Amino acid sequence: MSERTSTVKKCVAGAAAAGLLLSLLLPRLLRGGGEIQAASVPRTSAGVVALTFDDGPRRKTTQPLLDGLAQRGIPATFFLIGLKIPGNEDLVRRMEAEGHQVGIHAQNHNMLVSPETVGTEVIPLRNTLAGLLGHSDFMVRPPYGKTTQEVRARLGAPVILWSVDPEDWSDTDTRRQVTHIVSRVKDGDIILLHDVYPSSVETALQAVDLLRKRGFYFVTVEELFALRGVEPQEGEIYRCLPMQLSTSAVRNCCAVGRQVVPHRWATRFRSQRQQT
Repeated sequence: MSERTSTVKKCVAGAAAAGLLLSLLLPRLLRGGGEIQAASVPRTSAGVVALTFDDGPRRKTTQPLLDGLAQRGIPATFFLIGLKIPGNEDLVRRMEAEGHQVGIHAQNHNMLVSPETVGTEVIPLRNTLAGLLGHSDFMVRPPYGKTTQEVRARLGAPVILWSVDPEDWSDTDTRRQVTHIVSRVKDGDIILLHDVYPSSVETALQAVDLLRKRGFYFVTVEELFALRGVEPQEGEIYRCLPMQLSTSAVRNCCAVGRQVVPHRWATRFRSQRQQT
């Protein structure tokens, strides 16, 4: 057990004595690998979704995207390209500092279809991110969603794909992209966008505004796992995390608007509701 993981577990054990403070700090501490005990979210008319972005960082688009998400109190997950990090280190640090999740896409955006690509595409980027952020537990999204069982066995991380894809790389039609997302999204979905196109930034913020009005809340991918009570497994592929009903939800959760959520996310979700 790492020193960081041990520290997180001690924090969890003392949650009763430090309830309010821990509710604000625990999600970030848990990125160090601590165990999460969370009830499932009971079914509602809306749900919880994870907004994800590939191919950044790109200052001209990632920075205004981060600004827009910050204004709305919305967390997201960013799967980064290693070659784009030099000169944008401040953006990567900002992502995690503002409650976003950082993940691995690839060093050069080559497909992860041979064991050798783990050494050329994944490990260098993991090392770069570890140097910037101080930890190495990064989920992986392979370019184009392509990988093999042999590669997955060597990744040392869960593989995160997606369930809603407006193919924002194919055009700059924000209206079409927003319509695609809003008409298809459901509880537990993982939405795929790219933070390297100005039109995609606009799509993301418009979709967020519309989905919040419909009662959806946003979390990072790792928080979505925690809310569902699912422990992500290395080498496994995940496209979405639909709700699993739990009779313990009433005891372990608290109400925020029309949705019931675990206590430690209540502050974040209440903030999202107030921004609507």
